[in-house]
Amino acid sequence: MSATSLLPARAGQGIFALLLLVALLLTAGPARAVTVFEASIAASISPAQADMLDDALRTAAERRADMLLLFLDTPGGSIDVMRRMVSAILNAPLPVVVYVAPAGARAASAGMFLTAAASVAAMAPQTTIGAASPVAAGGDDIGSTMDKKIRNDLHALVRGLADKHGRNVNWYKRAVDQAATLTAAEAVAEKVVDCIAVDKADLLVQIGKRGLPTAQGGRLRFDGSQAQFVAFEPGLWYGLLSWLLDPQIAYILLLVGVAGLFFELTTPGAILPGVVGGLSLLLALYALSVLPTNAAGLLLLLFAGGLFLLEVHVTSFGLLSLAGVGALFLGSLLLFRFDGHTGLSLSLILPTVLGVSAILIGAAWILAKAQRQKPRTGVETLIGRRATVRRWDGQSGKVFVHGEIWDARLVPEANGAVVAPGQDIVITGFDAFTLLVTVPDAPR
Repeated sequence: MSATSLLPARAGQGIFALLLLVALLLTAGPARAVTVFEASIAASISPAQADMLDDALRTAAERRADMLLLFLDTPGGSIDVMRRMVSAILNAPLPVVVYVAPAGARAASAGMFLTAAASVAAMAPQTTIGAASPVAAGGDDIGSTMDKKIRNDLHALVRGLADKHGRNVNWYKRAVDQAATLTAAEAVAEKVVDCIAVDKADLLVQIGKRGLPTAQGGRLRFDGSQAQFVAFEPGLWYGLLSWLLDPQIAYILLLVGVAGLFFELTTPGAILPGVVGGLSLLLALYALSVLPTNAAGLLLLLFAGGLFLLEVHVTSFGLLSLAGVGALFLGSLLLFRFDGHTGLSLSLILPTVLGVSAILIGAAWILAKAQRQKPRTGVETLIGRRATVRRWDGQSGKVFVHGEIWDARLVPEANGAVVAPGQDIVITGFDAFTLLVTVPDAPR
């Protein structure tokens, strides 16, 4: 066949390809817009955050969202709660995108595992990830045997998560073993996370181009600039539980509880301080059982309350109160201070410690002063007063004192003394509802 005979065939193929391309362009619809459901975690990992994540995933599925975008900023938290949240992400009915943001946020400790479990892991500039070495509830190192068991367990978990999404398994292991930490730029370079994005719009554009992993193993590509965002509104229970599990709130509730019980023990029958103090202390102890609390700090705070209580009953010239203030300050510093947690700020501790100390010391001083004063009410106040005899027969009779008529009898030392109506006698004591009296200048 000659070369000239091939030209019509090739021309026909080119025209067919051109017509096919035009047909595809004409039949293709606009780029698919995706619905992005937003939720946020900006606290320590606790049951409140786990409940919120479950609610967000359920609501996102009900509204047929294409993905859940989870903003993350956490210092870490409970391993058990973290596992529950990781399981929720892995078994979610839609892809979960974890975005460590805004700038200055961190995905530390338990937060690192949530990031590793995400379908897409992203970070904002000036954020960090890592420091996932396990510690005991009080922040101390775990015993060697238990530490080995926990680390091996976390190794297995993080290896599976990182391998599932094609991320750097070795670095995730170092984060558990050596508390390794990376910045956002380093995390992308080390393939620890998938991308770095300045904001959520930039993130959605990148995900749309790369493709969103789906449960079927494919990738959903879309126009990220057309994404529709729907914010998740947590319920009242989440707000209440998050408020209660805030370290600052738990700290204040603890001090209110100690102060309330102090007032109830020093002024029995007041009722209100005891009720408020007991309720505050119970709520604080619940929060502290969930939060990563330093046991030494908690014991110092309770010890401070005991020292203030002793000040009421022991003459220490203020030394017990001074020791109580010191214990209160040190306990406040240590209460939430350990690996990855900087503790409560001095801007909260100083005014709180000074205020509570002033109240407790003032109350202790007033109570101690009141105990040293003579009674101002009751039958004890009649001792030493003069009473006027109204009727008298032998050794007993009726006397008038302080606007009241009382039964009275002579003390044994004054037996035989002559007592007549209208005479003044001196009250020296009492026996039940009978006054013990003596005649002035009579032997006592």
